[in-house]
Amino acid sequence: MATTRSAHTVWEGNLLEGKGVVSFDSSGAIAEQPVTWASRAQDANGKTSPEELIAAAHSSCFSMALSHALAGDGKPPTKLLTSADVTFQPGEGITGIHITVEGTVPGLDEEGFVAAAEKAKVNCPVSQALKAVPITLSAKLA
Repeated sequence: MATTRSAHTVWEGNLLEGKGVVSFDSSGAIAEQPVTWASRAQDANGKTSPEELIAAAHSSCFSMALSHALAGDGKPPTKLLTSADVTFQPGEGITGIHITVEGTVPGLDEEGFVAAAEKAKVNCPVSQALKAVPITLSAKLA
């Protein structure tokens, strides 16, 4: 069964001096988050950005995809620590995403873990949605 998740942003003012608030409508699990151009193109200063939100979505989706694939191969992970770094270049847009994952997977060697992580990188639904952007990966066992 398909699901739809929703968020909305209220923006006030122009791009450079304006500000906005992102609301997470579907779950309400995350408090409203402020966003500004400066928080996107310079220092975060306690505010989020579209790229940080993409990084959160990508790291969680990748973790789910890798966990599922490993369990399907009979090697369920004990722990996966995944981070995603989304690079934004003003005037160009999102220029790359780098995923880093460290896993604890009993009975799996480094080569097997890296291979599974590469497959998850390609097959995770967020990776699929973002495939116009170069996605790189660093994967290792803990």
